[in-house]
Amino acid sequence: MKSIAKRREMLEECKDKVMDVLKMTVRPEFLNRIDEIIMFDPLTRNDIRDILHIQMRQLQDKLAEEGVTIDFTKAFEDWMVEGGYDPAYGARPIKRLMQRELVNQLAKEILAGRVHKDSAIEVDSVGGSIVVRNKS
Repeated sequence: MKSIAKRREMLEECKDKVMDVLKMTVRPEFLNRIDEIIMFDPLTRNDIRDILHIQMRQLQDKLAEEGVTIDFTKAFEDWMVEGGYDPAYGARPIKRLMQRELVNQLAKEILAGRVHKDSAIEVDSVGGSIVVRNKS
């Protein structure tokens, strides 16, 4: 209970500081249009993992439409969560990392003909890199 009260107090202090900065940098006619400042709790690594699971399911569904089965290892998940966690930016870094490191690589594999209908692939992380391989 005490930590909840302390957290609320900290959020109120932060709101006050944000308003002070706005007063110094924003013209009064625009400042008057701000009804409320909403403070969000930063995402945790578990939150990022949950968001990653949603993205992985979406990718699995999209590839399944083309007859491709894709699975992900725990090492891949751990690598993505570590690389995509930034409490200051929320979920955007994990989404960008997924696009840059996996989706782009999968597109290259499809264009090269290594991934096609009826493919079963696994995504792993080895030595700090993402590895896409055919499942046996």
